[in-house]
Amino acid sequence: MTSSDRSQAVDVQRSYEIRTYGCQMNVHDSERLSGLLERAGYVRAPANADGDADVVVFNTCAVRENADNKLYGNLGRLAPMKTRRPGMQIAVGGCLAQKDRDTIVTRAPWVDVVFGTHNIGKLPVLLERARVQEEAQVEIAESLEAFPSTLPTRRESAYAAWVSISVGCNNTCTFCIVPALRGKEKDRRPGDILAEIEALVSEGVSEITLLGQNVNAYGSDIGDREAFSKLLRACGRIEGLERVRFTSPHPRDFTDDVIAAMAETPNVMPQLHMPLQSGSDTVLKAMRRSYRQERFLGIIEKVRAAIPHAAISTDIIVGFPGETEEDFEQTMHTVREARFANAFTFQYSKRPGTPAATMDGQIPKAVVQARYERLVALQEEISWAENKKQVGRTLEIMVAEGEGRKDGATHRLSGRAPDNRLVHFTKPDGEVRPGDVVTVEITYAAPHHLLAEGPVAAVRRTSAGDAWEKRNAKPAEPAGVMLGLPKIGVPEPLPAAAAPACGLG
Repeated sequence: MTSSDRSQAVDVQRSYEIRTYGCQMNVHDSERLSGLLERAGYVRAPANADGDADVVVFNTCAVRENADNKLYGNLGRLAPMKTRRPGMQIAVGGCLAQKDRDTIVTRAPWVDVVFGTHNIGKLPVLLERARVQEEAQVEIAESLEAFPSTLPTRRESAYAAWVSISVGCNNTCTFCIVPALRGKEKDRRPGDILAEIEALVSEGVSEITLLGQNVNAYGSDIGDREAFSKLLRACGRIEGLERVRFTSPHPRDFTDDVIAAMAETPNVMPQLHMPLQSGSDTVLKAMRRSYRQERFLGIIEKVRAAIPHAAISTDIIVGFPGETEEDFEQTMHTVREARFANAFTFQYSKRPGTPAATMDGQIPKAVVQARYERLVALQEEISWAENKKQVGRTLEIMVAEGEGRKDGATHRLSGRAPDNRLVHFTKPDGEVRPGDVVTVEITYAAPHHLLAEGPVAAVRRTSAGDAWEKRNAKPAEPAGVMLGLPKIGVPEPLPAAAAPACGLG
């Protein structure tokens, strides 16, 4: 590419695509990356672009054993596309980039930029530098350069938003590499968090999820052990904020003042995701999880006493090194006692760089698979029984976008109950928008969703629905021919959803 070609390229909007892997933190980081690129003049490629964009960014996860194979496989598929498309750039960020650094450009020399978890704000600069210098740019910061929430954001939802309250983690769980890649916990100031929430509510957001690698340890960095419960109560005083959730807490830091704040703050939802990981005290000790089965079940008992209708979910790892049949039975016992609404169950896989990866007593795959299937069958039975208790209840459902894959065929809409259960309901005659709230009676329960097959009792139009409608309104036809030049200034902030996953809690 000649210098004149390069100067022309800067004058034309370039498209971008971001592929996100891993936990909610990565999803939220991708919203920041989108905001940064759009502020720099890039435009988002269509949803079905599949690599057909000027810039493709991989926001990676390093938690699963085969994370690197997945990344390099995807990079390999883009190599011929890049050859056919002069000027195309590929960037790799996130936890795997933080871990592997120079390895990425060695194994995939067609990658243009590698950046880490601590310097996502540098992506536009690194892309431009790689374009001008025509060589790969690898820049990995060892500590956080700027709290992610100070960066521009393109949120994926008009009515629900992630709000990061801390980054990093001070735990040393032997199966988790996140602390090594995300660093020690760093908390945001409460005033900054509340200011961001208030700004989101003014834009129409009505549901926020407080996000942290170990969310209820919030305050350890600022020297206030009750900072998290105070933050929940402060969220309750924000007018227009209808729903507050948080993920993922750690049982070690789950204190009575947090339970009281949940029970006494009306907009904090009756939902709790509490990672168990194992029900065996022996395995928990090997995992360096600083609680035991009795402590865990005691928390569940207290939450249910304070919030009777709370839906409690969890994460469980099956087949951790050294896990015996007796250990596994302790996990099954804990699941029977806790009666989780649902559980995210994982077969243990080696995380390179973690102590557990080199422990003695690695469990044969066939044994892990058999235990996993028994656990899943038990949890399915419990989830179904717990969901059946919802039949006959009248609930307020926040209408969601994209939650019901069969909604078009079944003439239904979908949304989330206050306890986060997924509800499919009969489509009413009048207009209902994502972000609006409907009142329905639950008529049927399946293990993973509820049905409200009768007529909708009420529809409440909300500012969140207004925000969704504004976001999706067709733009006015331009008066003349547009030249495709980058816009000046920060784009309108646009929130997301992801399953609890790798490294959180």
